[in-house]
Amino acid sequence: MCGICGFTGARGEARDYATLRAMCTAMAHRGPDGEGLYIADGIALGHRRLSLIDLAGGGQPMVRATDEHVAEVWTTAVSFNHVRGEAAQVVDDATIAHPVTARRGRWSIIFNGEIYNYCELRNELVELGFEFATDSDTEVLLVGYIAWSQEILQRVRGMFAFAIYDADAQELFCARDFFGIKPFYYTVQNGQFVFASEIKSILEHPAYTRELNEEALAQYLCFQFSALPETFFKGVFKLPQGHCLRVGADGIPQIERYWRPEYNFDETRSEADAVKAVDRAMRESVRYHNVADVEVGSFLSSGIDSSYLAACLAKENPAIKTFTVGFAEYSGERDEVSWARELAEKLQVENDFKHISEEEYWEVLPIVQWHMDEPSADPSAVALYFVDKIAARRVKAVLSGEGADEFFGGYRIYQAPLANEHVHLVPKPLLRAGSKVLRAAHQRGANYLERASENVEDWYYTNANTVAFSPEERDHLLSAALRERLADLPTPQQLTAPVYAEVAGLDDTTRMQYVDLWFWLVGDILLKTDKMSMAHSLESRVPFLDREVFALSATIPPSQKVSEHQTKIVLRQAAERAIPHDWAQKEKLGFPVPIVSWLREERYYERIKREFISAEAARFFDTRELVHLLDEHRTGSVDNSRRIWIVYSFLLWYRIFFGK
Repeated sequence: MCGICGFTGARGEARDYATLRAMCTAMAHRGPDGEGLYIADGIALGHRRLSLIDLAGGGQPMVRATDEHVAEVWTTAVSFNHVRGEAAQVVDDATIAHPVTARRGRWSIIFNGEIYNYCELRNELVELGFEFATDSDTEVLLVGYIAWSQEILQRVRGMFAFAIYDADAQELFCARDFFGIKPFYYTVQNGQFVFASEIKSILEHPAYTRELNEEALAQYLCFQFSALPETFFKGVFKLPQGHCLRVGADGIPQIERYWRPEYNFDETRSEADAVKAVDRAMRESVRYHNVADVEVGSFLSSGIDSSYLAACLAKENPAIKTFTVGFAEYSGERDEVSWARELAEKLQVENDFKHISEEEYWEVLPIVQWHMDEPSADPSAVALYFVDKIAARRVKAVLSGEGADEFFGGYRIYQAPLANEHVHLVPKPLLRAGSKVLRAAHQRGANYLERASENVEDWYYTNANTVAFSPEERDHLLSAALRERLADLPTPQQLTAPVYAEVAGLDDTTRMQYVDLWFWLVGDILLKTDKMSMAHSLESRVPFLDREVFALSATIPPSQKVSEHQTKIVLRQAAERAIPHDWAQKEKLGFPVPIVSWLREERYYERIKREFISAEAARFFDTRELVHLLDEHRTGSVDNSRRIWIVYSFLLWYRIFFGK
């Protein structure tokens, strides 16, 4: 895992080098093991390296000669080799003064991610007559593109964001992996295409002037994360997952979707056979995700996903290290750490753990928002920051359980369509009326009746819409001036409607999962996974988010994933082949960050109130409404914690990127 950046229209001038160097420096945390710069006529490519495969020969940018079958590969002259954890640069001034090698090749690549099946692909390419100068997956990706062009994307198994420049055609080809595990941002400024793994890198390019995208803020209030193709920075976009693009001399990207998830339920396969298939697929995926020239560890929480992965990895390497964080002092039940340590003892693996204190959590909030690039209101991002920190002291890569819920039906909200069937004969106007009565009386059941009175696409737009602001609540919260500027703002339902339409013929639960794949998973879950691990120069690998695992999950009927009484049905049974029953069947809780109680304490109430009545807050919000949210939560009569956190996280982020 690394950091990539670059821009078209370079001419090899000193300012091109200075810009590229600044862009690389802005994301130095993504790659402490080396820096590479390549500038040729029409292109500038930069790379920060975290070395995991072919430690000696896998440096980037990687350039290949015009002769397609001859292995004449080299990297650029500038290479900073850092001692891990320090900043000791071993490079002389003469090399810095002349960063661009005089040699040129037709093909050049920068790549962030891992290609887990690169050995098989390499063997295929050797049979076609290609030679290799390194043992890296980067060279396999480059040669695969030379041999198969865009078809390489249908052959790889891994996570990736990469850019390949063809000097003869003067064309840049870029792609992002199937599920959006690796980020890819871009902008077009004055005919130049500028791209990077992090927005803060793009901000270093002199052609871009930062400007807040107010529409992104409005949608964020409903989604909890940045939900639009255009980011919080006006004119900076995200390449969607499963998409690629080509850029010619005009600097305008031509974007194409190369992969679409498809479901084909196998109703003839028994549940027992499905369980066996899932277990085989997960063990194979973990085996692939253990490919590295360095040690791979694993996160270990109280839940099924990380527990299953750690157990599978322990079969591959009994000496693995596992890592856990928790908030023991606030838990009325067993905390994450106690569950994880007990399982680690049963698996006979090492476990490093940490209890996060209040002071540590609040102190690191601005750092987390800076690393996230866009505001994130997911409280668990901070917990990830700490578990990544302790893991990075021991290993360079870890396994993490993201994707299991979206593939195998892990969220309890996915049970809602099944519960709604009980009242499907009741007239919808009567259900809506009952919902209003219960809501006015602050009684439970209002949400249930409201959802039952609507189609799923009318009420569900991601996993976060149960804790974020509704469009109506958002309108009350925004300042009058901002509401006026955003008068034609699409509703969240309008944003998700095209995605729902792609799976119009499927059951409601599967449609909810599909929407989460395109919004919640990539916009919240995977973004924090990448940014928090990279904050500590740690690679986070996600075996559930494997093409073959998804292909299998897409054949499992909804009835084998979710029932009224259980989630992840076949996955839990598969996990019992590796971990004890209590862990495999444990109810999903999410990461238990105690912000509900914190926000009722005087010191945190006052801290957030200062932000809510600030001049910055008044630019975007009705500050009286903000204080009302805070006061209402403080009394204990209602839980507004997540809504408060959404606004507070944005204001912290805004001060960092737009404040003085």
